[in-house]
Amino acid sequence: MNAKSVSIRRARRDDVAAIVAMLADDHLGRARERLEDPLPAAYDEAFERFERDPNLQLVVAESEGRVVGCLQLAILPGLSSQGGVRGLLEDVRVASDCRSRGIGEQLVQWALAEAKARGCNLVELLTHASRVDAQRFYKRLGFAASHVGMTVRF
Repeated sequence: MNAKSVSIRRARRDDVAAIVAMLADDHLGRARERLEDPLPAAYDEAFERFERDPNLQLVVAESEGRVVGCLQLAILPGLSSQGGVRGLLEDVRVASDCRSRGIGEQLVQWALAEAKARGCNLVELLTHASRVDAQRFYKRLGFAASHVGMTVRF
């Protein structure tokens, strides 16, 4: 499988378990996701929020009927930058056995094109400081470190 055999589409409810499995498949995700059967109701509730909000998109990369990647794109209107609209990428993941095949790049390029088509003047993303490989990947795609991120958890 390579990126040419992958299609990108809006996620469906039956994709949620595969998405959660990808989110849980790293050192950070193992601690914060609950990969159970059945999945906790919170995941279905989150999916419903995506379905209701036209400024939120949850998409998957699919190959031969299997979900092999995902990302979230949020379109955020604002007042700064002269009323500019920005895109925010979150939770970009590729199944561990499918990495280094161009699928992540295809997902991100799709998101950049979608954000531009939706009127965004920039796209931002967050990646954890410990994800050095991810930072290298995003820099290769043209992203530049520009912010200092801070988090408060409840």
